[in-house]
Amino acid sequence: MTIDLAALPHDFLWGTATSAYQIEGAVAEDGRSPSIWDTFSHTPGKIAGNDHGDVACDHYHRWREDIELMRQLGTNAYRLSIAWPRVVPGGDGPVNAKGLAFYDKLVDGLLEAGITPSVTLYHWDLPQALQDRGGWPERATAEHFAVYASAVAERLGDRVGHWATLNEPLCSAWIGHLEGKMAPGLTDLTAAVRASYHLLLAHGLAVQAIRAAAPDAQVGIVNNLSTVHAATDRPEDVAAAMRMDGHTNRWWLDPVHGRGFPADMREVYGVELPEQKGDLETMAAPLDWLGLNYYFPATVADDPAGPAPHARSVRRIGVPRTGMDWEIDASGIEALLLRLTQEYGPRKLYVTENGSAYPDVVRPDGTVDDPERQDYLTKHLAACASAARQGAPLAGYFAWSLLDNFEWAYGYDKRFGLVHVDYRTQVRTIKGTGHHYAEIIRGHRDRAARAA
Repeated sequence: MTIDLAALPHDFLWGTATSAYQIEGAVAEDGRSPSIWDTFSHTPGKIAGNDHGDVACDHYHRWREDIELMRQLGTNAYRLSIAWPRVVPGGDGPVNAKGLAFYDKLVDGLLEAGITPSVTLYHWDLPQALQDRGGWPERATAEHFAVYASAVAERLGDRVGHWATLNEPLCSAWIGHLEGKMAPGLTDLTAAVRASYHLLLAHGLAVQAIRAAAPDAQVGIVNNLSTVHAATDRPEDVAAAMRMDGHTNRWWLDPVHGRGFPADMREVYGVELPEQKGDLETMAAPLDWLGLNYYFPATVADDPAGPAPHARSVRRIGVPRTGMDWEIDASGIEALLLRLTQEYGPRKLYVTENGSAYPDVVRPDGTVDDPERQDYLTKHLAACASAARQGAPLAGYFAWSLLDNFEWAYGYDKRFGLVHVDYRTQVRTIKGTGHHYAEIIRGHRDRAARAA
């Protein structure tokens, strides 16, 4: 399969992505306090293999080596997240100078290597101190987040121009507070809906804080979205697909685009929102870009006795799947990029995460051959380029992930990296897909240079 590289702008960002808790380690070093993921991962039975992120990829000490890997891949952008408990250990209150200094050095190192830093302020690692005071279901957490955002933007805003407020708030609210499969591990619909509201309020407040500290900043939000299909053409299943679309997509997109929370989903949840005057306007602060994380589509059937949104996933037979048992459908990323373009009119779009996990093996010669991941990457990049050819304002692609890492509830068993990590020795090895990604990047740059 060929990728229409000519459809991508000459200044396209070719990146990789990671998150703080998944790679940094050093969880008790230089003043960092516990996050909800430290607590959750050390709770027996919550994580496969009883794994945790105490060491992870030891990126806190090996960041220079990891920047060199980015140079070898030829990427010109890197999406990282800041650990709130490293910068403001109490959740609110004093800023930890040593914690902020780490990101200061990391940003300088990236810029010296010619790599654009793209900073995400929240990738799920809420300080446990704030969880102990109620967490995201409480309005104060959103207000504390804005103060934290301001502190980071004031320190890094002279060098960082690309900012995301939140990563995948759906996971924080629905999976963390409704399904209980992620930190903080609750199964409470009221808490989940309140958390969703305050996460989006935190986003809006942080947009204001970032722009106040760094007026030229390009600010966006990152959502994980899915195409949603009804399992059958029965009216009940079609209605279930609409509810799942609201749950997965519209609940997160509509408020930040000035449309408020979808009325049909408010009825489905039946939970009173903690609204205060001016909140919806705050959530709808104009965005410079919109981030799409895409991994798989959803096929659902009506499930009236199940939890909101009363739709259950249906496994389609004969469809290829990744090592996560996630369905592979590259057409979904194209459809979502076009839908976002047509329905929400973003100034710019970035694919901020896209990738696949497979059980990689280091061969006797020290290499890692991963043809399935390479095929996944190629097909999804081809779909992205097709969307760009049809008018989607796609400005960059960030492969998930630079490194194999702590994959949340899956522990270290699932490997998404372009770079293999031996967790015992911390030896890094670029996989076949990493080399393939580098070839694609070179091809685009050569084409752009010829056209200049």
